[in-house]
Amino acid sequence: MTEEVVVTRKGQTTIPIEFRKKYRIIEGSRLEVIDNGDGVLLRPKPSIFDMAGSGAKKASVREVKELLDKLRDEDA
Repeated sequence: MTEEVVVTRKGQTTIPIEFRKKYRIIEGSRLEVIDNGDGVLLRPKPSIFDMAGSGAKKASVREVKELLDKLRDEDA
């Protein structure tokens, strides 16, 4: 599925609702911006809530600890 969006003079754009729903992108979500050589890819970054839970398959204990440390630094 593809959609066309417009970029403002400040470099901002709106992600279409279908993509926001599909990838659970809400206000405050963080996205990775990746230059793949052919264009730009926006990919949602997992939050601490995505990684939490018993037997989480999305992150190791080390990754969760690193993310917690980063979030604490941002709050300081």
